[in-house]
Amino acid sequence: MRILVLLLSLSTPVVAWLSVTDAFGPDQGTVSDRYPTLLVAAGWAFSIWSVIFTLNILHGVLQATGQRRHDAVLGRIAPATAAGFFLTLIWMPLFSQELFWMCLLVIFGALACLAWSALVLSRNRGNVWSWLALSLHAGWLSLAAFLNLAQTVVAHQLLPVDNMLGWSAVLFVLAAVLLLGLNHAMRGNLAYAAAALWGLVAVYAKQSSSGLAGSSAAAWIAIVIAVVLAVQTAWLRMRRI
Repeated sequence: MRILVLLLSLSTPVVAWLSVTDAFGPDQGTVSDRYPTLLVAAGWAFSIWSVIFTLNILHGVLQATGQRRHDAVLGRIAPATAAGFFLTLIWMPLFSQELFWMCLLVIFGALACLAWSALVLSRNRGNVWSWLALSLHAGWLSLAAFLNLAQTVVAHQLLPVDNMLGWSAVLFVLAAVLLLGLNHAMRGNLAYAAAALWGLVAVYAKQSSSGLAGSSAAAWIAIVIAVVLAVQTAWLRMRRI
């Protein structure tokens, strides 16, 4: 299973590169632009994937080599981590093909796997690089999953698309509950919170310059959630001292 984690950590950035070259269809930015929402982030935010992929490879190498090959905690999370990496990998071609319902199952599945792995690592000291990699990945997915959900709503016109603020606010609240709940369970996970804060600031940047109805309100909702998450993280960290 540890070798599988390593292989998947190496394969995911390759698939990401292929998706950018339109190997599976339109790239993710093109597809996303077809279905604008009030939860979408500025394009620069997605550069975080390069950091996540690099750290995932480092985690893959570390948990499969040296003394860490016998680390019980890394062995415990290996199946979930492998599943999270695999689901992240297949999400990219599925999104290029606009298979949004499948994407939802895949991205929330990846989130569940990697959030659990990050939670286990947060409660066990040591393995700092693995904790950093999986916490960043889980933090970003915690926000990206709701972006994916919003685009599914727009793509299938499940709710009004001319005035999206009402149902978008509900998704923001659900995302906030998830972020704050997982952050609390992980006792103020700096890496998890940092990835989410990066995404929330990027949502503010995108929506503050968007022409969609309700975008200004959405921008400020994102900032409020970011502030609350940052305060919660600082409070939880202080309680640990």
